[in-house]
Amino acid sequence: MVSKLKPPRVIWVMVKAGEAIDEVLFGEEGLINHLEKEDIVIDGGNSYFEDSVRRTHKLAKKGIMFVDVGVSGGPEGVRTGACLMVGGTKEVYEKLLPLYLNIAVTQGVQFFEGVGAGHFVKMIHNGIEYGIMQAIAEGFTVLKNSGYSLNLKDIAEVYNHGSVIESKLIRWLKKAFEVHGVDLEDVSGTVAHTGEGEWTVKTAHELGLKTKIIEEAVNFRIESEKNPSYTGKILSALREQFGGHSVTLKTIDKEEKD
Repeated sequence: MVSKLKPPRVIWVMVKAGEAIDEVLFGEEGLINHLEKEDIVIDGGNSYFEDSVRRTHKLAKKGIMFVDVGVSGGPEGVRTGACLMVGGTKEVYEKLLPLYLNIAVTQGVQFFEGVGAGHFVKMIHNGIEYGIMQAIAEGFTVLKNSGYSLNLKDIAEVYNHGSVIESKLIRWLKKAFEVHGVDLEDVSGTVAHTGEGEWTVKTAHELGLKTKIIEEAVNFRIESEKNPSYTGKILSALREQFGGHSVTLKTIDKEEKD
């Protein structure tokens, strides 16, 4: 692939954060063995920002530039334009801006000076997302268990037309109810988590700051493995809608058997 690109090359890496990124970059057949000075690698995998700092310095020894780009939007963002949080240097950002504008939704690109800054901003985004999702899930659990005969789909609909909490998440919850029914019977009450919420809490602790809501949301997901619930079902259903994650009981059971 590298040999077919004209130098200086721009390679956008979009794989799961963690070891997969290091394998693609530094493994036996990694990009570092094929790229040359002034080539650019973009990591759009929402990595831990300190990993991005490490990778930047390692690639810089060979004159290869590394850019961290936080990407939000999920499958819908792929179709209609993503939200990009770009770190690194201003010089490289301006050089790659036409690429970002071609990928992003209108006004969905912003630059943040500093190695790892883009992934740092995206990490906090995901931490906030954890808290908002938890509040929505808990609120709808209370609605479901009230003494009233409430149609949760209708509630999601009205919440999303002019209310203060109108949002994509509420819209996705309504869609989840349409797909699975308001009881979410075939959705797992155990909620998966990718780590960015935990990274947010860890970073806050290191800065001597409290993130009580985000931390409790993270702990809920961890504990949901042993204590699945309707609240967990809502969180799982939301993850399916915005991220395409597998959340149905049959799918999860099959994955565990495999």
